[in-house]
Amino acid sequence: MPEPHITVNGRPRPLVGMPVHTNALDFLRGLGLTGAKEGCAEGECGACAVLVARPDGARSRWTPVNACLVPALALDGQEVLTAEGLGDPDHLHPVQAELAVRGGSQCGYCTPGFACSMAAEYYRPGRERGPDGFDLHAIGGNLCRCTGYRPIRDAAWALGPPPSGDPLAERQVSPAPAVVPTRVDGFARPTDLAEALSLLAEHPDATVVAGATDWGVEANLRGSRAAYVVAVDRLPELREVTTGNTIEIGAALTLSEVETALGDTVPLLAQVWPQFASRLIRNGATIGGNLATASPIGDLAPALLALDATLVLASADGDREVPLAGFFAGYRETVLRPGELIRAVRLPAPLAAHTTFRKIAKRRSDDISSVAIAAALDVVDGSVVRARIGLGGIAATPVRAYATEAVLEGAPWTSETVEAASAVLAQEGTPIDDQRASAAYRSAMLGNALRAWWAER
Repeated sequence: MPEPHITVNGRPRPLVGMPVHTNALDFLRGLGLTGAKEGCAEGECGACAVLVARPDGARSRWTPVNACLVPALALDGQEVLTAEGLGDPDHLHPVQAELAVRGGSQCGYCTPGFACSMAAEYYRPGRERGPDGFDLHAIGGNLCRCTGYRPIRDAAWALGPPPSGDPLAERQVSPAPAVVPTRVDGFARPTDLAEALSLLAEHPDATVVAGATDWGVEANLRGSRAAYVVAVDRLPELREVTTGNTIEIGAALTLSEVETALGDTVPLLAQVWPQFASRLIRNGATIGGNLATASPIGDLAPALLALDATLVLASADGDREVPLAGFFAGYRETVLRPGELIRAVRLPAPLAAHTTFRKIAKRRSDDISSVAIAAALDVVDGSVVRARIGLGGIAATPVRAYATEAVLEGAPWTSETVEAASAVLAQEGTPIDDQRASAAYRSAMLGNALRAWWAER
């Protein structure tokens, strides 16, 4: 097996002797590539953003990720581009040049991260120039503490298409680097699911890592160390999407990949994506990893609960299917057994015709929910024949609003029914007072969710 390495700005860099918990940011800065910075160490500011060549069908695409979260060993065999690889003071990249001439860099701390996120959008196939061409959500995960957003936006809108012969644009025509197996002390990247399950059976206390958007925070801020890490983010059996009578989503697909694969197929999830963290996080976080963390304030679980999702759990003994509503066993606890991982998420079809997702948070984007409410209703001849409501932020786990569902099912879909259901919904869960919201506020937001949906329908 070859020695682990990362190709950084076109040059192979060895990973020999790298501790498992060392993230890509520290690895890169140790090479003298200090453009990427540590701002928050939890993926909220984007100062650490770098580009990774990720698969895009038969092509590749420069994809921005938070280097502070992903373990360096998880990038073994991959191709990484930092701000230094975009250009230098004598040969600025077009993104860097526009940021410079339009005053988009003030103190400069955040600028390399912005440049990387903007470059990913710059190279997006089909992008056009101007306000309707550059998707500003591409830089939604980058924080400028000098409040210089207008010139940064102006720089983004001024960008034309990549010139003919641009080497980074031409790189996207070729496939992304093949996934390589990795074996070092305390870390393994298996080649297939069978090998992964064998490793988990051998190491029942292993930490399963995909995008590391949760474990990376634990390692950075709480000093968490894993006895053994198994990286499953590139397992082919966990990276497929199938549609039909059942929609099956591979657990190792990133949220950005799921968003692209599903498009408008699942309207409720299409409402979730723009409100879920940032593009940088969605490029790393996986659907299986998000559920396995069992966060009570995650945005995805309420939506999947409303969609009646089930999880396919795989182990060396075979698969078993568990309803998502029965997956969460307590605060940050699940029914996953030792040696078991989430293989896929299944959604029954046909999907409910009427859906809504509401996230209440202190910021409009890139924030943690105070309360998240998802609802899916089937209405036939004016009556609700089936109701599913998922809630986050109001209990130790994501929960179904069973009492409210009971009020809705069999009742006419009218403002009177909405009022009756809203009174019950306000009493669901066991909300608490914390730094994000009071219990009373959370209950009030629950009570208003159906009213707002009814008013906007």
